[in-house]
Amino acid sequence: MNNNFVMAETFLERLRAATAKPHTELETLPVSLSITNPEITKEDYTAYLMLMHDVVKDTEDNIFPELEGIITDLSERRKKHLIENDLLVLNAEAKGNNKPLSSHLNNPSKAFLLGVFYVIEGSALGGRVILKNVKEKLGYNEDGGAMYFSGYGTKTGSCWKKFIAEFTKYEEENNCEGEIIKGAHFAFTAIKNHLA
Repeated sequence: MNNNFVMAETFLERLRAATAKPHTELETLPVSLSITNPEITKEDYTAYLMLMHDVVKDTEDNIFPELEGIITDLSERRKKHLIENDLLVLNAEAKGNNKPLSSHLNNPSKAFLLGVFYVIEGSALGGRVILKNVKEKLGYNEDGGAMYFSGYGTKTGSCWKKFIAEFTKYEEENNCEGEIIKGAHFAFTAIKNHLA
């Protein structure tokens, strides 16, 4: 094992440890629990998607432009249209122009924004668990109604690994662990506040 891999692994472990509390707080919100609950309803699911639409739209509109060149495949990581398609299947439409992330930022560093993006991108992994529940209980799938939670489909694991490679490379080259951790902590907290 080379030294760079060990350093990256340690950085990721510190990141996970530093954000464990707000991550858990977000996952244990009633709205978050409702979509993994075996008793999930269409109304719960729709409400969750509408809230997440705000988060994803804000990220794509205001954070993605700052990360161009750092994450090389950002255009392939856009998911707002997937949520919008799911909402159409659910006979709902995203309303409002809430900015649960960017409205609380004042000239953040690229490293901080990369920490925010880490949280958003990580949700694609968790989405696979939610997809299973939505499929079984509500009958929606990757082709309609649950496109957002299908993540990158069979490529979810490889997309995550590619992101982590670019993410850890940026941290190593810029020695910005603290800023990335602050950004991730901020994102978990801001999303929790938006969903609460």
